[in-house]
Amino acid sequence: MTGTTDAGETPNAPYSGPMVWRGGDLAQREEWILRLTSRHLAEIDSALRQARKRDLTLLKLTAADFPLPSLAAALEDIGDVLEHGRGFALVKGLPVEQLGEVAAGTMFWGLGQYLGRPVPQNADGHMLGHVRDTGRNLADPATRGYQTRAALPFHTDATDLLALLPLRSPCTGGRASLVSSAAVHNAVLNLRPDLAGRLYRAYFFDRRQEHAPGESPYVAAPLAARSPGGAVSMRYNRCYLESAQRFPHVPRLETADLELFDLIDEVAGSPEFRLDIDLQPGDLLLLNSHTVMHARSEFGDHDQPELKRHLLRLWLAFPCRPRIDGARNGVTPRDVIRPRSASSQAETTSRRLPS
Repeated sequence: MTGTTDAGETPNAPYSGPMVWRGGDLAQREEWILRLTSRHLAEIDSALRQARKRDLTLLKLTAADFPLPSLAAALEDIGDVLEHGRGFALVKGLPVEQLGEVAAGTMFWGLGQYLGRPVPQNADGHMLGHVRDTGRNLADPATRGYQTRAALPFHTDATDLLALLPLRSPCTGGRASLVSSAAVHNAVLNLRPDLAGRLYRAYFFDRRQEHAPGESPYVAAPLAARSPGGAVSMRYNRCYLESAQRFPHVPRLETADLELFDLIDEVAGSPEFRLDIDLQPGDLLLLNSHTVMHARSEFGDHDQPELKRHLLRLWLAFPCRPRIDGARNGVTPRDVIRPRSASSQAETTSRRLPS
């Protein structure tokens, strides 16, 4: 019984263009970094003050409510790079330590409005996510990687665009790594052409219990798809691919499938291909989940709760068009009302902005 089904495509040619890059070539360059100026910071401060005056809930806050006269143009340029260029950017210098968590969340949401439409990150419908260790174990099928301190191998998220904003750093570890999905695809095609065709077959991904009632607990999708314009759309998470095997109706993975996964992991994790980034508080990392895979090293955290590693996260849909494998619209919320813990309540976005 095969673990894949034919999606009707073959990798007949490698990808080309700015989406194909190698981390070793970018590590000592800065064209992927935007360093905020004093003018940018003044605009953000003014936008925060205007947002408070409007007394809106976060979900109702739009780009028009968060005006950024000059920074908006820079964000538009970044948006073009995310969708049509190398697929990632780093914005440095956001004043998260001066603002505090709530105001930083408002700023983060306001900036995100210039790049895409926020989509739910879990079945509870949270739109502004909090990435921190909750003490849970990734071996638990109800646990997702961002809830742990474990190393997370290269993967993609169920969204078009991923935005991460660190508020606090861990004691040790937690390094972020990026890799070009198109470059990994090309390497597979070059190294193991006998396996490359499997990239375009449909595999089954575990939803980790993040699905609405009546939905399947797993989803089928190809690892790679090619758009009419020649862009790659990669979907990969080995943990979820393997944990989907717990369902009896999911076809079994074959030896060749595991060889393909091993090769993807090997290429993505090599120093030649990956780009390592030590994110600091105030660094805004933006990436296109179709064209860039990301990873995180294991981290050690502080003992004091107020010092523990904490990142804010947004999942954003492209503002205009879907991709070849469909827009990735996050997680379908459960259509139920149920009690929430204090930590869960902290992730909701229905409260009004701070005065």
